[in-house]
Amino acid sequence: MHIHILGICGTFMAGVAAIARAAGHRVTGADQGVYPPMSDQLAALGIDVVDGYGHAQLDPAPDVVVVGNVMTRGVPVIEELLNRNIAYTSGPEWLAREVLRSQRVIGVAGTHGKTTTTSLLAHILERAGLEPGFLIGGIPRDFDTSARFGGGSLFVIEADEYDTAFFDKRAKFLHYRPEIQIINNLEFDHADIYPDLAAIQNQFHQLVRMLPSQGRLIVPAADTAIREVLERGCWTPVDTFASDPDDEADWTARCGDGGVLELFEGNLARGSRQWAMTGSYNAENAVAALLAARAAGVPTETALEAIGDFRGVKRRLEQRGEFGGVILYDDFAHHPTAIRRTIAGIRHEMPAGRVIIVLEPRSNTMKLGVHRDTLGESLEAADRVWVYRPPGIGWDISAALGASPAVSVCSDIADIVRSVAEFVAPADRLVVMSNGGFDNMHGRLEAALMQRFGGGTRASPVLR
Repeated sequence: MHIHILGICGTFMAGVAAIARAAGHRVTGADQGVYPPMSDQLAALGIDVVDGYGHAQLDPAPDVVVVGNVMTRGVPVIEELLNRNIAYTSGPEWLAREVLRSQRVIGVAGTHGKTTTTSLLAHILERAGLEPGFLIGGIPRDFDTSARFGGGSLFVIEADEYDTAFFDKRAKFLHYRPEIQIINNLEFDHADIYPDLAAIQNQFHQLVRMLPSQGRLIVPAADTAIREVLERGCWTPVDTFASDPDDEADWTARCGDGGVLELFEGNLARGSRQWAMTGSYNAENAVAALLAARAAGVPTETALEAIGDFRGVKRRLEQRGEFGGVILYDDFAHHPTAIRRTIAGIRHEMPAGRVIIVLEPRSNTMKLGVHRDTLGESLEAADRVWVYRPPGIGWDISAALGASPAVSVCSDIADIVRSVAEFVAPADRLVVMSNGGFDNMHGRLEAALMQRFGGGTRASPVLR
């Protein structure tokens, strides 16, 4: 069967493409504004990608077109698709029908930490010999692919609440029908889709209503928004987790001294493990993944051992290299909570030295100004900040961030690169934060730092 995927370079749709190819289908696709890592993954799979959304790509007509949620009415390929009555479906619907209906599904939802938690859970299940299938919104270092068909009965999916397609406005995760479900946290996001937090909570409660009574729901103990969802009704056994002992969770994971993760069931110690991650947010991701693995039958000790050698995910505080003693990181953080917690994690790991942030406010929610009142606070723990002002942004970034001399707002990427390269000094941690390509900011900074310091080392990625 020939499957043509529109919006194929999005993390989810690229994963669908990989799974369809592994299932033996001929897969092609189309996208625009392509950037790694998904473009690299598709090229490695030998999947041909058309640049743009012209109608000629439907000649000859594929057997089915899988439509990504970036597509809208008025786009030439969409109008041609509808006018010619070519068979079409959404990515979540295709995945649910062709793959998930025969699997035990474990979903990972929430505002933050989904990609790391899903990757870690897949790694634990793999180490336990269960050969899970998975679809992840990033590329985990332990697999070097965002998706695979799998050889066992379990399928792990990063389950987000974004809408499904222009013809199906339900949250994507409502298609998956999981047996085991993690909800990491819940805040207002996706302001281009939802008017307020209550609208997102409605979607999450629909998800909760679909969970089987013999399944398992795994949630943080102290998240008010999730607690409000569950108070509407929950028919599934619940495990709670935390990184703070004061939250009185069923299970707690703490970041101990010397890079050790300590695990507790109530007040009882259940083991510890040296690991490469840092920060309370990653401790929460780890214990959530461990509890989901336990619900699938993996012993606690096996899961804890796997956590110890987890190598992380590309673009999640990924170390790009060291240049004159300056360590350069690439990070996906784009929500104020994620920004704040990432900076706190760096501070915890390396309290000495300066933390310097280069941020692109790229998400639709950020561009709409939803986070204008909390963005400045999320950056306060950094020593120096450069924020890119993208074209067409509808609010005053400078006014929102105040007049601090530690913060610069700039519309020219070349100026940011030059200023940052002149400012940094040995022992600084330089973190580029964006959920997109950021006009190759990482490569530009690498080149500028190498020129200033007379060389450098592009490290084998170390993720925290």
